[in-house]
Amino acid sequence: MTRSLPERRPLPRYLTPVPKVLEDLGLRLVWLVVAINLAGTAFGFWYYQQQLAATPMVMWPMVPDSPLATLAIALAFAAWKLGHELPWLTAIAFFGNIILGLWTPFTLVAFYDAYSFLDPLMYQFLFWSHLAMVVQAFVLHRITDFPVWAVAVATVYYAFNLIVDYFIPIVGEPHHTAIPLERDEAMYLGADALGVIAAGEVTFTILALFLALATRVKLLESGSLHQTSNGPPPTGDTETQT
Repeated sequence: MTRSLPERRPLPRYLTPVPKVLEDLGLRLVWLVVAINLAGTAFGFWYYQQQLAATPMVMWPMVPDSPLATLAIALAFAAWKLGHELPWLTAIAFFGNIILGLWTPFTLVAFYDAYSFLDPLMYQFLFWSHLAMVVQAFVLHRITDFPVWAVAVATVYYAFNLIVDYFIPIVGEPHHTAIPLERDEAMYLGADALGVIAAGEVTFTILALFLALATRVKLLESGSLHQTSNGPPPTGDTETQT
C-alpha cells in the first residue's frame, strides 16, 4: 500500500523548523530515507563492536543508542509508507533522533581535544550525520499525532536508558557510549566527564518530551488531528473526537 503526502498542518515554527519543500522531498523519497537510515544502522553497529564485546550480552540493547534510533526511524517511515503507522514506534524514533542527534555533536564539541585521535573526516561525518538525525525527526509530525500513550512509551524507554547509562547500570558498568577519557576526569563547573555527558542527555530527553507534547497540544488547539490512528482505543479521551 502506498501513501500520498500528508498535509502539513498548522504548527509553530519551533515545531516545524524544516522547510515544507524539504519535508515533502523526504516523504516522496521515503524509501531512500529508509535505506540511508538502515545503512547508518549497520555502520553504527560496526562502530560499537568493541564496546558491545566488553558489555554483558543482556545489556546489549542499551549500548548502541544511535544505531537503534536510526533503525527506529527507518521502521517508522516504512510502516507509515505501507499504511500502518505505529504511533509508539514513531514516538520512539522521534525521541531517539532528537536525543542522539544532539547528544553526539554536543559530546564531540565538549571533548574536542580528547577526540583528536579521530580522522578529521570521521569527526565531521559523525558530527553532521547526527545533526541530520534531528532534521529527519522534525518531519515525523507529518505522519503522527503523538498520542499521549505513545509519548509515554517513548518516555519510559528513554528514561530507563538514562538510568542504566549514568545512574544504576544494573549489570556491569554504565552503558553509555564510550568516551575517550576517564569518567571522573574534571571538566566544567566542577562536573566530571560523566556528569557532562549525563547533563547533555538528560537535557535533550526533556527537550524531546517537550517537543512531542507541544506538537500534540498545538494539533489539538488547531483541530488538526488525523481522523484515524493506530493504537489502543480511547477510553473517554475526547482528544480523538477533535
